[in-house]
Amino acid sequence: MSDAPLLRTPLYDSHVALGGKIIPFAGWEMPVQYTGIVQEHHAVRKAVGVFDISHMGQFIVSGGDALSFLNRALTNDVSKLEIGQGQYSLLLNEQGGVIDDLILYRTTAKEFFLVVNASKIAEDWSQLQSLLTEADDVQMANLSDATGGLAIQGPKSRAVFEKVFGQEAPFPPHNSIFVAAGEAGFMWLCGTGYTGEEGFEFFMPAAAATEWFDRLVTAAREEGGLPCGLGARDTLRLEMGYPLNGNDLFPDKTPLQAGLGFFVAFDKEDFIGKAALVAQKEAGLPSKLVAFKMTGTAPPPRPHYPVLFNGNIVGEVASGTQSPSLSTGIGMAYLPLEAAKIGTTIEIEIRGRNFPAEVVKKPFWKKS
Repeated sequence: MSDAPLLRTPLYDSHVALGGKIIPFAGWEMPVQYTGIVQEHHAVRKAVGVFDISHMGQFIVSGGDALSFLNRALTNDVSKLEIGQGQYSLLLNEQGGVIDDLILYRTTAKEFFLVVNASKIAEDWSQLQSLLTEADDVQMANLSDATGGLAIQGPKSRAVFEKVFGQEAPFPPHNSIFVAAGEAGFMWLCGTGYTGEEGFEFFMPAAAATEWFDRLVTAAREEGGLPCGLGARDTLRLEMGYPLNGNDLFPDKTPLQAGLGFFVAFDKEDFIGKAALVAQKEAGLPSKLVAFKMTGTAPPPRPHYPVLFNGNIVGEVASGTQSPSLSTGIGMAYLPLEAAKIGTTIEIEIRGRNFPAEVVKKPFWKKS
């Protein structure tokens, strides 16, 4: 555990004023809930929720060699991005393990906007800096401390968008970005999210974050929505089978093991970790991140609970929770391939008792 003091987003006072329950998360003081995790979860599935994501990091990478540099540093093929488009990608170590998963947007022909995980800002920055050579025409800027961020998610997110930005403003399509210059500085509107619902993410100068948060929360409440904390963010993303860095993604596990091979462009020349991934592909995976669902009455599975197959402990729960949408326990775990097939019966040890579960296909939850 770090002894460094916990950081606060520009919206800390707003969270306290709204009755948010504050907890430590990734080095930050963040709201886990306001009215309740289940209530906030259902608000996002049925209406709309507003999340503070100001703790996440934002980098700008620009210059004549920015594209080739990012293609060398990341797994996905950056050259496929048109201006205004975004993609999910991974930053790996030489062993092919995941340092971070991130979203990369192309804002101009020679400029890219990266959104990285809060706990990985310093490590990602250091890794990218270490890959720069004197020959690279690349400039990097870390905007993380100067930027606030909000995620507006749910079927009513478009209505909230129109109320706040006006009906003439273009709602960002999925995996897209619009850049605007406001009085306080640049703002980025992104068509991405972490809940499985329609929505958008919005990054702005930190000084303007409180004003935007208040306006968006007011508009969300008018649509039957709520401000939402990290608790609902976690249950929502897990119902979709989306991995969380530090829970499901690790420096000693590859994207292939995590089921993220779709985001690895093996056909591009070279990138950090490629040789290790090619070798693992040829040798076969030692384990695989699978989704599982509890099959009977059971307490919720939690991270680090042992997972058993044929009576033997073969892994531990990576992410686990009680699904508000399905009213049952769900989770993910790295398991050996013989235990990883869909339909396989496994057991989760919870407080000294074994409870049955089944390996299932992701996502756990789908829109009706």
